[in-house]
Amino acid sequence: MLKATIDAEIFRESIDAIAALVTECRLHTAEDQIRTRSVDTANVAMVSLELQSTAFNSFSATTGELGLDIAKMKNILGMMGKGDALTLNLLEDERKLELSFGGYRYSISLLDVNTIRKDPNPPGIDLPGKAVLSGEALNNAIKAAAVISDKIALGIDPDAMTFYMEAEGDTDHIKLALGEDELVALNPVRARSLFSIDYLKDMGRVMARADKVEVHLGIDHPVRFVFDIADGNGRVEYLLAPRIEAD
Repeated sequence: MLKATIDAEIFRESIDAIAALVTECRLHTAEDQIRTRSVDTANVAMVSLELQSTAFNSFSATTGELGLDIAKMKNILGMMGKGDALTLNLLEDERKLELSFGGYRYSISLLDVNTIRKDPNPPGIDLPGKAVLSGEALNNAIKAAAVISDKIALGIDPDAMTFYMEAEGDTDHIKLALGEDELVALNPVRARSLFSIDYLKDMGRVMARADKVEVHLGIDHPVRFVFDIADGNGRVEYLLAPRIEAD
């Protein structure tokens, strides 16, 4: 059972965070939250999202699992205006989710959860390096790197006390180094890994809205991005596998 009302912009932000990586997901409902964890089809990136009941204007749910077509949801939510209130109502007999806003009422067929990949287990990896910066600064650096390369290195230099982003093209090079005075926080442990720009561009568009993003790094390890949504009533984590550099 799920019956809830939420600000359309908050729910759209949540769906956008998931849609950056996957087109469908298992959405778990509980008495105090909704959550999901999904990996992309190439097993390169993972998204985890939790939205607490406090993010909603009203919220009533029991423990359950819904199969959501994220691509379809994103298209529908794109029609909602700023300030609209969205009502979600699970029609259990029909296995449909009803979305009501601004005079519109959509009834969306839910996907069979058995056809959707099971929630992945988060890998137990140690990522000792940590930098915290604004989502806008992070997204701008990703966009700048995308101009000259399809990959970007993220790292921490403990000697210079900086978090840096660096990209190398055939003839061009770009590097942005941010010191402690330009960061919200820094744990200066040496770290560096190389990542695909294509994935980061999709994530970056979502993270650009966040006041601050935690970037957790190791050496040739995945990167974990953590940030809040819904005025602190929700949380998103992205995990992206590194690209292996050729010798």
